[in-house]
Amino acid sequence: MIAEVARSIRENVQKVIVGKDEAINLALVAVLCEGHILLEDVPGIGKTTLARALAISLGCTFKRIQFTPDLLPSDVTGINWFNQKKQEFEYRPGPIISQLVLADEINRATPRTQSALLEAMQERQVTIDGVTHPLPRPFIVIATQNPIELEGTFPLPEAQIDRFLVRIAIGYPDEKEEAAILERFRLSDPLPELQPVTTNEEIIHLQYERKLIRVEDSVRDYVVRVTRSTRRNPEIELGASPRASLALFQSAQAWAAIQGREFVIPDDVKVLAPYVLTHRMLLSPQAQLRGRQPEDLVSAIVNTVSVPVEG
Repeated sequence: MIAEVARSIRENVQKVIVGKDEAINLALVAVLCEGHILLEDVPGIGKTTLARALAISLGCTFKRIQFTPDLLPSDVTGINWFNQKKQEFEYRPGPIISQLVLADEINRATPRTQSALLEAMQERQVTIDGVTHPLPRPFIVIATQNPIELEGTFPLPEAQIDRFLVRIAIGYPDEKEEAAILERFRLSDPLPELQPVTTNEEIIHLQYERKLIRVEDSVRDYVVRVTRSTRRNPEIELGASPRASLALFQSAQAWAAIQGREFVIPDDVKVLAPYVLTHRMLLSPQAQLRGRQPEDLVSAIVNTVSVPVEG
């Protein structure tokens, strides 16, 4: 069931996005876990297009917030305004009141505005003047960052970046894919013609089904050992948190479901670890001076930690 719906969503998104199966599958993992996505890549790669195509395919409401230094928290969450006809205050929702929210160039906003997303991302609600407003479900934030142009930006604090389930880099297309992009967009943009292939209700049901994917005790313990190894590595100053263990566990379930399996294998954990753990780690100054990358350290860890074997 999950694999069939995932395949139809992937094929629908690929009517707009050429190739990039891995990025689309990782986005589907986040959807099944109702987790948030950090898209970190250079401009022009298709980050916004991927977010819009995914929202349309899921049949979700979509809002885009362009983060700038002068953006206020109320511009994200909404405000209470006085209705003179009714002589009472009413809540005017901000763009965060949507099922799929694109936070474009999130690191360009001030920390105060960035923190306005914290409650929404973790608690799936916003509080305005003491009144709590629940967010629609499913609720997923896709935030984008440009890793090259850092002047005038505000790096995300660890508390906020830890709330993203996965970090994805789409990457440049190869020569054939780029030629296919030119041909596909030669006459018109296919995005406005895209149609939903599923519903909100079905997505929520699939999120529940994902939780039923079987994880043997040995594989669960493998997830724990991989995450804990990041805290003991001398090249890592701040290792992955228990929230990271939970994220890796849930992501492995979703990845197995997308592959059409009803159980998780260690290879699922190995595939997801670089996308789930690297943005949650802080390298030591010595490791940074040596030019070490978090991806390299995670790869070394998953290759070092003993893998459970059958029997």
